[in-house]
Amino acid sequence: MTRYALVTGAGQGIGFGIAKRLTDDGYHVYTTDYDEELAKAAAQKLGGTALQLDVGNPESVKAAAAKVPELAVLVNSAGIYPWSPLLSISVEEFDRVFSINVRGNLLCMQAFHPQLAADGKGAIVNITSMSALAPAVGVGSYAASKAAAAMLIQQASIEFAPDGIRVNGVAPGSVQTEGTNRAIKEGDEPQKAPFIPLGRLAGPADMASVVSFLASDDAGYVTGQNIVVDGGFLNNTFALYRHVSQPA
Repeated sequence: MTRYALVTGAGQGIGFGIAKRLTDDGYHVYTTDYDEELAKAAAQKLGGTALQLDVGNPESVKAAAAKVPELAVLVNSAGIYPWSPLLSISVEEFDRVFSINVRGNLLCMQAFHPQLAADGKGAIVNITSMSALAPAVGVGSYAASKAAAAMLIQQASIEFAPDGIRVNGVAPGSVQTEGTNRAIKEGDEPQKAPFIPLGRLAGPADMASVVSFLASDDAGYVTGQNIVVDGGFLNNTFALYRHVSQPA
């Protein structure tokens, strides 16, 4: 029996990596993106179904949900990450970050809830960020939105549990994607990074592997978690401090 998964932001980067892994796992994947051409290109590569979906637009979310009769897995991967100091960010930009990174997750969870509940053991995985756990200069609105998205996971996990739906998150560290202007092609090795304990940056496949687990029956007793996948970076901040504080 065919089971269906839907990935937002699947046109490239982490979202495409997740869509590819779920396809390899045997799901028929709805590849969705605000850019319809990216969604179609991803679907063509994976043998999935393309849908134009702008998570920041409630009507777009409703229209996409109406085209999906069955769903076992929802992955909310769409997100934006502007670099803007708090003192200079505009109200419009701040609201847009939250409309995509937080409200977009909520809208999709609401819209696809009936299909996930009907599946009997539906799974939602939302992509957050290590920035939800540690501040950095210039990404205040992004970090705040991802912290809110992480709490939304916990809240949804308790509210959706009676419907048989598990809700978890993956918090990526530094990932080589088109959005970071250092995307890796299939088969390429990620860039080395000496201050990450595992010695390298991540590729989309590293995130996709954890999403695959959280979507699977092997994670059938896991809900409300936000798993950090950063190669140990957040645990290594003292070593980085020692390096930068040493005299030249």
